[in-house]
Amino acid sequence: MGKTIFDKIWDKHVVKIIEDGPSVLYIDKHLIHEVTSPQAFSGIEKRGAQLFRPKQIVATADHNVPTMNQHLPIADQLSKFQVDTLIDNCKKHGVELYGLGHEHQGIVHVIGPELGITQPGMTIVCGDSHTSTHGAFGSIAFGIGTSEVEMVFASQCVMQSKPKVMRINIDGAIQNGVVSKDIILFIIAQISASGATGYFVEYAGSAIRALSMEARMTICNMSIEMGARGGIIAPDETTYSYIKGRPFAPKDADWEIKLAEWKQLFTDVDAKFDVEININAADIQPMVTYGTNPGMGLAVTGKVPTLESITDPTEQQNFEKALKYMGLTPGQSLLGMPVQNVFIGSCTNSRIEDFRLVASIIKGKQKDPNVKTLIVPGSQAVAKQIIAEGLDKIFAAAGVEIRQAGCSACLGMNEDKIPAGEYCISTSNRNFEGRQGAGARTMLVSPLTAAAALLTGKISDIRTMLN
Repeated sequence: MGKTIFDKIWDKHVVKIIEDGPSVLYIDKHLIHEVTSPQAFSGIEKRGAQLFRPKQIVATADHNVPTMNQHLPIADQLSKFQVDTLIDNCKKHGVELYGLGHEHQGIVHVIGPELGITQPGMTIVCGDSHTSTHGAFGSIAFGIGTSEVEMVFASQCVMQSKPKVMRINIDGAIQNGVVSKDIILFIIAQISASGATGYFVEYAGSAIRALSMEARMTICNMSIEMGARGGIIAPDETTYSYIKGRPFAPKDADWEIKLAEWKQLFTDVDAKFDVEININAADIQPMVTYGTNPGMGLAVTGKVPTLESITDPTEQQNFEKALKYMGLTPGQSLLGMPVQNVFIGSCTNSRIEDFRLVASIIKGKQKDPNVKTLIVPGSQAVAKQIIAEGLDKIFAAAGVEIRQAGCSACLGMNEDKIPAGEYCISTSNRNFEGRQGAGARTMLVSPLTAAAALLTGKISDIRTMLN
């Protein structure tokens, strides 16, 4: 019987299988940031141990960094402490750090791909759930806890039980105004926020193959939001073209060797999946979430479900709690609802293609004066490209300021928080209670839908604004 791409990569990296237990899995690349690494470094030091392979670790500061005046000392003392601790730990243990002021600094899941660190066939881990982003390149990438970060520090391995495999096929042409963020929000809404628990998900089909690498990263990024261990897309010519020439990509003869290896990374036609789901791309519309998990989503022209449509008593309770928090009512239409904030950024949607999409909508127009905006590139490289392409001038003319690179308002760990009770149209990946600040009400959307809200001050159907 044939193998899935997941099986091929997993089996190649298994060091040892523990009887009736997990596998010891070798890790090719370990990404770290300032939030989950301090305790792991402390644990290593308490053991009197050394990092086993520090050259396979890449560090950056992203979660706690300000997105204004990055040349100044960090004002928030806890954030400053965490960033300073990362600097000290990396210096002490010989880890490459792209800290504030470095040309490669940015969100860890943005800089890995753009630098060519992320490559097909790898195993990649980080103390961050959205490590699944890197699966877009045909790698096994997943988040790990602090104790596992320490384990990888000490051994370059991690103990993991092999997950089941699911394939989601998306075929056909997508509608005008629908982008990758809408695709993944649609999938999660279909199968729920726990629908892929225990699985590693392969995305396939003609609609997936038609996507750019940055769009594929958005898809894989949010795999975790339906409970999956991670997501993966088989590499193809689009993948190879994206990687070639990047700073850490293989060069010359090494490139040809690696390319030959990468071309073997596909799912065999006779491979079996534990679950397989088929979706018609034409059924997907621009999406928006209404609740407090990414599975609570609907088409922008749809209505909030009614209590009667939910049969499970526990889910009914969760539904009622979510609507109370969000200030919404069953059966309510979201179209035309006023919003106070728009956030475009995060490891989901802060790459250059995302800003090109937004710029294409707002060019020659003015933002709604009642909408506060946070427009945050995912890396220093993206920030430079925004300027090089003149997108900054389009944003400035629309009355929108571009911030500096960081995680920003994706999560309430820095200064960019959404005020309590206010709605935020957000291109990030989570809409949990308090995710963007205590009492903040988050509604997840695509960059196109965010651009529409930025101009109109309300939830709008981007399709009505397209030629």
